[in-house]
Amino acid sequence: MSMTKYALVLTAGLWGALFVTRGFASPPTPAPAAPIAVEAPAPQQAQAPATPPAGYIGAEACATCHEGYDKSVEGTKHGFKANARTPMAKMGCESCHGPGEAHASDPEKIKPIQFDKVKASDANRQCQTCHNRGEHALWDGSQHENRNLKCIDCHSVHAAQGPVLMRAKTQQLTCARCHQTITNKQQRFNHMPVREGKMTCASCHNVHGSVNVKLLRTGTTVDQSCTSCHTEKRGPFLWEHAPVVDSCTTCHDSHGSNNDRMLVAKQPFLCQRCHVTSRHPPTVYEGSTLNNTQNANKIYGKSCANCHQQVHGSNHPNGKFFLR
Repeated sequence: MSMTKYALVLTAGLWGALFVTRGFASPPTPAPAAPIAVEAPAPQQAQAPATPPAGYIGAEACATCHEGYDKSVEGTKHGFKANARTPMAKMGCESCHGPGEAHASDPEKIKPIQFDKVKASDANRQCQTCHNRGEHALWDGSQHENRNLKCIDCHSVHAAQGPVLMRAKTQQLTCARCHQTITNKQQRFNHMPVREGKMTCASCHNVHGSVNVKLLRTGTTVDQSCTSCHTEKRGPFLWEHAPVVDSCTTCHDSHGSNNDRMLVAKQPFLCQRCHVTSRHPPTVYEGSTLNNTQNANKIYGKSCANCHQQVHGSNHPNGKFFLR
């Protein structure tokens, strides 16, 4: 190869290497941009309380005369100011007792809403401005509302002793203020587990209103309320027992009894109230059967449930007599 051709080849190779290096190599990494200075936001200042509407003076003004009443509310849910729905987060004392400017100007002649002196409908209307949902939605037209019962008859905002601002220490004692004969049954030998605190009156009843009989929480009948817990007695059964279909309270006293299984009467007397013409002695006073060895052994020291154990109903094809 001549020197001229060798020089041309060498020059082309150099230009090719330069082309490859510049055309396909990764571009140089740009230098990082200088950080942009961002000013930190100024801390938000607490907003000044809004000016009370006309006629309102604020809870602080009420406390100047009614000392201690504001403190009695602070420890309850009514005084939880972090919740915008509570009275103290709204207008304080005046959320329930109404605007107090006129009362402050003439305390003797102009009085705020006094719950113990106004009509039940007016007093309850103040509570219903907040308590109008959930368990309280059916208060209007309920048995307690129709008897002019006030919310403050059971609850106390400033002097509560029990849970949910109740006047008494327990719910049972609160209900006993009116239902003394019912709550006394809970002290009997065979009782509902209310004394031990396992249940309360509100476990079965919604005292603020219900669509059911007797203010029951569940179901539309007494049976449906009972079987919400005692599901094994619910049925339907192939062989139904008439009193079970009618009502559980036909045989049981749901608030307490001195008889086994909370029965309204001892066995066999309870069963003999209906089965007066059975093949067994219809009454223990029937003298013709007491000397009869075949029937007498069904009376002494026994009960109907010894044999008829499926008394609530039976699914056995041969279970007509509810035998075990």
